[in-house]
Amino acid sequence: MLTASQIRAARALTGISKEALCAASGLSAVEFDNAEAHDALPDPTISERLRAFFETRGVIFLAAGDGGSGMGPGVRLKQDGQEEGMRPEDLNAANDD
Repeated sequence: MLTASQIRAARALTGISKEALCAASGLSAVEFDNAEAHDALPDPTISERLRAFFETRGVIFLAAGDGGSGMGPGVRLKQDGQEEGMRPEDLNAANDD
C-alpha cells in the first residue's frame, strides 16, 4: 500500500494539480485530500487507484528496503524510452544471451 508521503511525492514528480488528478482518476477532492494527509494511511482501494494513475505517468513506487537495508518507501520517475530490463532474480542460464 502507498503511503501519504509517496502520493505527495508522486504528484510533485508529475507536476499534476489536485484538480486535474481528481478529474482524471475519478476521485473526489475529499478522497484525495484524505490520501495525501500526513496522519493517515490511504484507503487501500484509493491507494491502488492512485498507484495505477501515477504508474501510467511514469512513476515507480519503491517499497521499504527496495533501495537497500534501512531505506524507506519512496518514488522514482522512469526516464522516457527506458526499458525496465530483467530483474536479477529472474536471470538464469536459459535467458543468458
